[in-house]
Amino acid sequence: MRSVDPGASYASWREIARSLIDEGVPPGELLWEADIGLFGPAVRSKMPPQKVFSVPKEFLDLAQNVACHNEPMRWALLYQILWRITHGGERHLLAIASDPDVAKARILEKNVRREIHKMHAFVRFKLVEVEGEAAGGRERYVAWFEPDHFIVEAGTPFFRNRFANMDWSIFTPKGCAHWDGEFLTFTAGIARNPVEDPDALEAAWRTYYRSIFNPARLKVKAMQAEMPKRYWKNLPEADLIEELIGSSTRRTSEMLAADLRPAKPQPKNAYLDKLKNL
Repeated sequence: MRSVDPGASYASWREIARSLIDEGVPPGELLWEADIGLFGPAVRSKMPPQKVFSVPKEFLDLAQNVACHNEPMRWALLYQILWRITHGGERHLLAIASDPDVAKARILEKNVRREIHKMHAFVRFKLVEVEGEAAGGRERYVAWFEPDHFIVEAGTPFFRNRFANMDWSIFTPKGCAHWDGEFLTFTAGIARNPVEDPDALEAAWRTYYRSIFNPARLKVKAMQAEMPKRYWKNLPEADLIEELIGSSTRRTSEMLAADLRPAKPQPKNAYLDKLKNL
């Protein structure tokens, strides 16, 4: 048995996995761990790949997502699939949805993708300071998020593209991301929310949330499925949810009882008039 350190990311795992595949080390002879275990220190092979082998792009996409999961066995699972593709003659393994290894990996991938979606939906930035003229007068925003998986690096390019004109940091227990208008950098996670004071940005978001809330389309169970309560404590609009749910029936009744608004007059359009008279 060989103890191997996968590192902390897909890139580090890929490097060691390539060497092991090239050496011909089967999955059953490996123990993927970062700490010293029963089989001595976890080591990384330094042997450069001697052969060129290719894997389907679908596997690369799958591996990058699975690597973000917090499941400790993810590295062993990925290597098992990689071994079967490269040494087991199962080039089209990922097309077999019922295969146990593939099914496990797809579940992990789905969990990660869903978590990234939650991050995009529930992160709220708060203004904490305004830089001086030397920094171009740029404002700095921060946000706190508590993901289940290691999705910060995969999820934050979305915010870089959307909020490129402001400096921001996203703090999480599983890694932090920082954007300065030019570079996106990552640091280790922190245990607690560093920013506790509310600001004007929260008030603006609350106003916006009230304006887009449609009581006629309220489905509480569906809403809670998409926005679990464990996220509510970090949303500035969360304390509005119960109030808006409670008043939804009354507001819907008022909407139904209200007189119909007069229809807008038909616009004058010679082409439409000609079609009407045909």
